Amino acid sequence: MKMTVELFDSIINTSQDCVFWKDKDRRFLGVNQAFLDFYGFDSQDVLIGKNDEDMGWHSDPEPYKRDELEVLSGKSTYKVQGKCIIRGEERDIVASKRPLYEGDEIVGLVGSFVDITDVIRRKNALDTEHRVYDIDDLRQFPFFDRILEEISLDEILDPLTGILSRAYSVKFVHSLITENIPFTFSMIDLDNFKQINDTYGHSAGDKVLVTVGKGLAEQVKGFGLAGRFGGDELLLIDLKNTELSQKEEFYEKLYAHSNALRIKVRFDNGGAYVTGTVGAASFPEDADNFTDLFGLIDKMLYLGKNRGRNCYTIYEADKHRSIEIVKIVKNGIYTYMNNIRRITEDEAGFTNKLKSVITVLAELLQAQDLYYVGHDGRMRSVTEPDFDEDASDIDALMKEDVFSESTLNKVKKNAPILYGTLMNNGYESVLITKIRKKNDVRGYILCPVRRSMRIWQEDECAIMYYLAELLSDYEIE
Repeated sequence: MKMTVELFDSIINTSQDCVFWKDKDRRFLGVNQAFLDFYGFDSQDVLIGKNDEDMGWHSDPEPYKRDELEVLSGKSTYKVQGKCIIRGEERDIVASKRPLYEGDEIVGLVGSFVDITDVIRRKNALDTEHRVYDIDDLRQFPFFDRILEEISLDEILDPLTGILSRAYSVKFVHSLITENIPFTFSMIDLDNFKQINDTYGHSAGDKVLVTVGKGLAEQVKGFGLAGRFGGDELLLIDLKNTELSQKEEFYEKLYAHSNALRIKVRFDNGGAYVTGTVGAASFPEDADNFTDLFGLIDKMLYLGKNRGRNCYTIYEADKHRSIEIVKIVKNGIYTYMNNIRRITEDEAGFTNKLKSVITVLAELLQAQDLYYVGHDGRMRSVTEPDFDEDASDIDALMKEDVFSESTLNKVKKNAPILYGTLMNNGYESVLITKIRKKNDVRGYILCPVRRSMRIWQEDECAIMYYLAELLSDYEIE
């Protein structure tokens, strides 16, 4: 058989190893699909022409650079253990590399690697390691009843969490679609998981994953299974709750009365309040094939993150059919900043400038209104001219330029008057920025929302801070 480009692409893209090839300057020329999936890239265009240092994949890039320079001098390496950073988490990998020749000249290198993080953790016998599912749990589902004759349980389960691995979660979903069995498919993204790892260590992050995985499995016991998609992303496959009202009831219970989300997880060196964002859709009502179904839950997950996380979004055709996530993604933080600057330039005075950007900010912050407080300590609304209430102790709360809280506990403790005003108007979470010109504090902009545990993201805080900077030259009217 002659090796064609098409045949080469087919072979390389069916490999489960992450494969890449580079030029003699260590710049990427191409990668396979497994590589793109590992890093979460849609296209190899984001890395073509760049090296590892450009991509920021190693906390210490020098050993990896030396390794590749040796390969480019003619040496091959085999199963060298190392580390790389993926979505903020340092992962353990094993890589092999060899030179690429054109005649007698070395023109680049080709390499491959596999992720062995969970294998290492399993071998280290983590205290959190355990199986959530046994053979009898899985045999109640025909797909697993068939394959357990030939495949071991260890191969099916994720080695860290004890729930289904990514591969067998996906295979299970494909089997349900093939057999035309209705089910609801959900992806759960743990909120601010990187912060838990950075603050308390990876063993704490592991405990969170194990705890949430076990809690999710309990919620669908007898009629569904939980799996781990990768990193801090988990899956639920629910064969019972497929009607909209059933799904709403299930997720309300999941968030309010479960051991999976909105729970406190304690570690030896502290503890963290764990929340997650859920995107869900059902087969065959919403999509009749895997690709479209997965695309819908991915969109719903993104919408949930855009709403402030710690929430669930169920796909409903009437509401969500026309949503194009690509457009939302393109409206990144710098696009918003540029729009805000451009819009405010055309208006005169503090109040007019703030009013002019309320639509843009409402879209970004998912808030109904914005408020501002001047030297008189009165809290006024951008959209309601008659709103004028007391916030005279706000100075005691604002020790920094930006304050955000998913509850109002700190507000209650440090600024009880402001707390009363927010509570009386139904607000349960708030983001506040200080308006100042050098050391002269001129006032504050407030974005309160009517949802407890609204998790404020860094880009949202940055946008509010940027707006305050734009308005710092103007007296609050």
